[in-house]
Amino acid sequence: MTTFAYRLATCLPAWTAVALWPVVGAAQMDEALAKSADWTPPAAVEVEARALEWLNAHKADDAMRSRFAEIWAEDLPAETTLLQKLASTFALVDPRAAELVALCAGPRDALIAPSMPWLMDSSVDPFEAHNLRLLYGRWLVHEAMYDESLVYLASLEPKDVVAPATLLFFQGVAYHALVEKEKGLAVLRRLLDGAEQSPRRYAAVARLMQEDLDGVEPDTLDHIARRMDDIHRRLDLGRAGPKVRGIEDGVIDSLDKLIKRLEDQQQQQSGGGGGGIQSGAPASDSQIVGGKGPGNVDRKDIGDKSGWGSLPPKQREEALQQIGRDFPAHYREVIEEYFRRKAATEKQP
Repeated sequence: MTTFAYRLATCLPAWTAVALWPVVGAAQMDEALAKSADWTPPAAVEVEARALEWLNAHKADDAMRSRFAEIWAEDLPAETTLLQKLASTFALVDPRAAELVALCAGPRDALIAPSMPWLMDSSVDPFEAHNLRLLYGRWLVHEAMYDESLVYLASLEPKDVVAPATLLFFQGVAYHALVEKEKGLAVLRRLLDGAEQSPRRYAAVARLMQEDLDGVEPDTLDHIARRMDDIHRRLDLGRAGPKVRGIEDGVIDSLDKLIKRLEDQQQQQSGGGGGGIQSGAPASDSQIVGGKGPGNVDRKDIGDKSGWGSLPPKQREEALQQIGRDFPAHYREVIEEYFRRKAATEKQP
């Protein structure tokens, strides 16, 4: 969803996003358009005037002013182009800005994103620093470096930048990718409150992300699958530190709870299901029982984080069959992958 979200919003033509309107729902978009946003995008002519003022304050020469005129030659550029024009203006004077603009013009060539501490330095003119933080954060999102992007984007407000809808959209994409539900919904709500003054593709994709995040519930297979995808992404980026291990521990905890719930359901079923009262008759051969002996249900010891990954094959298959009945088929693959990884870990000395 996340890769789809930013590629759709930034790479495909506008008519493609308009085609999503039936998916989003006309009534939902009308509701979003009717809301009042707490942010307003600045007019392009105002941004150009402020950029020229910044340039003059930095003692630009005639060659720089000539180049400035070429950069801003187009009338009323789109929001994303406006940000790019402003960044190019900063690059005329500031070598650090020029380096950053060049970096963001292409794909990354390293697993570790370059650090830009000067963007967070209070001594740098906020007009330059804030907008370049948005430029860099947007690039980091495109490169699937969501944690790194939020270092630069999370504390920015729409009033800080010349492209407020772009800021809110890419904050939303990063939170969506990291399954940070509350923060993601808050940002997307602000973006959709101003849908009428946002690029239409942003509003359409933001609505889809909002509905997707709204349905995420903790410790469900959906939540587990998303975090496992995030682990894979981090490992692909060469990340294997404490943060990744913490996410892995959280996934195992969620799987513990999920398997425990399934075992409890199986035990209730084997007990007859009559208001939680166990039947005194022996269980039939077709029932899944949790203990030994006729009608005596022993609770299984699922162990701690490092124990129940080695469940006996029969018991493991019973849990997978229950998952197959209760959830879409692809979730079984998530659990099977978990057991494979668990078995490989436990075999290591």
